[in-house]
This record gives sequence, C-alpha cells and structure tokens, in this order.
Amino acid sequence: MSEAVAVVLFFGITAYAVFGGADFGSGFWDLFAGGAERGKRPRAIIQHSIGPVWEANHVWLIFVLVVLWTGFPEAFASITLTLFVPLSLAALGIVLRGAGFAFRKEVQRTSSQRNFGAAFAFSSVLVPYCMGAVAGAIASGRVPAGGKAGDPWSSWINATSILGGVLAVAVCAFLAAVFMIWDAARLEDEAMVQYFRQRAIAMSVAAGFVALVGIVVLHDDARYVFDGLMSRALAFVIISALCGIGTFILLLRGSHFGARLLAIGAVASVVIAWGVAQWDYLLPTSLTVSQAAAPDATLATILIVFGIAAVVILPSLGLLYMLDQKSLLDATGEDGVAAPVTD
Repeated sequence: MSEAVAVVLFFGITAYAVFGGADFGSGFWDLFAGGAERGKRPRAIIQHSIGPVWEANHVWLIFVLVVLWTGFPEAFASITLTLFVPLSLAALGIVLRGAGFAFRKEVQRTSSQRNFGAAFAFSSVLVPYCMGAVAGAIASGRVPAGGKAGDPWSSWINATSILGGVLAVAVCAFLAAVFMIWDAARLEDEAMVQYFRQRAIAMSVAAGFVALVGIVVLHDDARYVFDGLMSRALAFVIISALCGIGTFILLLRGSHFGARLLAIGAVASVVIAWGVAQWDYLLPTSLTVSQAAAPDATLATILIVFGIAAVVILPSLGLLYMLDQKSLLDATGEDGVAAPVTD
C-alpha cells in the first residue's frame, strides 16, 4: 500500500512540474522581455496564456504537500526541518509572484506596473530554483532520516542542488516557450510565434547542455541516484532525451502542436526518472518508502480520497484547460489582445 501512495505522490510531482513549471517559465520570459514598449507584446501573450489557469495549477503543489505530510510524515519532517530555508523562499516567492501578477494589470502608474512586474518575474525564477535545489538535496542524501534536521545551508548549497535549481529554471523556461508558441498561434500573431519559437529552440539546447553536465555532477555527488539513472531508470532517461530531440526538430520544422506534446513528455520523463532512480528510497540512502509510511489506515484513506479526486477534480481541471485552449474563458487579453472565440 505504501508503494501505491508513493506512486500517487510522484504523479502529483510530475503534474506540478509540467503545469506549474510552464507557469513559472512564463515569468522567466517576462523578466527578459525588455522595457515597457519592447516587452509589451510578449507580456500580453504571457498574460493571455497563464491568466485563466495559473492559480489552479498550484492545486498540484498542495496535493503533493498533503500526501507527503499524511502518507510519509517522517520524510516530511526531515525535509521541512532540513530545507526550511529554500522552502520558505519558495513559499515567499509564490506569494509575491501571485500578488505581482494580479496587481500589475490593475494599477495605472507605469512605475507601479514595473514594480509588480518585477516581483512576478523574479519570483518566477526564484521558486523553481528553490524547488530544484530541494530535489537536489534529497537526491544527494543530504536530508537525514528520523525526522531530524540536517545542515540548513550545505544541504541545499552544493553541486547537486545547484544543478537541480538551474535545470529546473531551464526546463520551466523551455516548457513555457513551447506552450506560448501555441498561444501566440491561437491569437494569430505570427511575430510572437517566431519570437517564442526562437527562444524555445535556444532553451531546449540550454536545458540539454545542463542535463549533460548533470551526469558528471551526479556521478561525483549523488552516486546512488546516478547509478539508478544508468540502470532501472535508464528507459525514462532515454525517453526524455528522445522527446527533447524530437521537440527541437519539430520546432525547427514549425510543427507546434507536436512539439508541445513532446516537450511535456520530456519534462515528465525527467521527473519520473528521478523517482525510479532513487526507488525504493524517499531519502537516499537512509529512509525507504515502507519505513517512512504512515499506518495502513492512513494510507488507505489517502488512496480513497485520491480516487474520489480523480473522479471529481481531475475532470474539472481538464475542462478548465480545454476551455482555456479554446479561448472561451477570457475574450480579451492584457493590453487589448483579442482572443478568437469559436463556436
């Protein structure tokens, strides 16, 4: 039963990496869009792309935290006690990001718009970096078992955590650029299609380079996970690489829909590979899934609730994404960008 709950946990992590990652990546491009006039059009696409769904995507983060807390309390205690600094920074970034995004379009003064926009953009880079650093700390075995606190600084300021943070930012930016090609195409804005296409191609190369560098880092600093990636998780590593290469080729050819599907596959495969590589440890190599698991009654309750959520909530989220893709949620984007409405 503990294995089933662990699978549910990683399902939530994968969903947050894909949907939440695309949202955070949009802030990366907002940060580098340029000044008020130069960045006006890209920011309008970003506003139109994530406006209807950015709040809903945080459902996955809440889901992950609740499952980890109730299903594996010892691991939850160890992670939060050891990594309270990056987790606190990530929580602060999520709040600032939401406030900045929401208030930027409501204020009238240019200076206020810039301040809120800066909060949104910088936080969109800070949060995935901290999340990636947390993943690196766990993968490199720097979180002790037993609900004890490890070193609050060296646990997330190390080679593997830095790799995790940089890779998370790069992957989010890559995924967001691919997604926004589709949104720009829906708005029939060919200039923005090419704008985000160029950035998606560049970021796919950057993310691939970081991943290759990561092989060396993991070999020296997170050997258990490295060995797992080269053995039991190798299939997912290969799938991720093939999806990444396929995305690159399709972007060069201008096949945007296929590129988006493969980009999702590349990111999801990376997260799944991490989980398989460190199986059956939650905290390599000190705490296994079965050792960290809550009593069977609690685990059974989690699975029952997840089953109900799969029937009630997942279709609702699916409907939200479908309506968003059909431009039926908001007929007008930021700065008067009209979204085509179809019957």
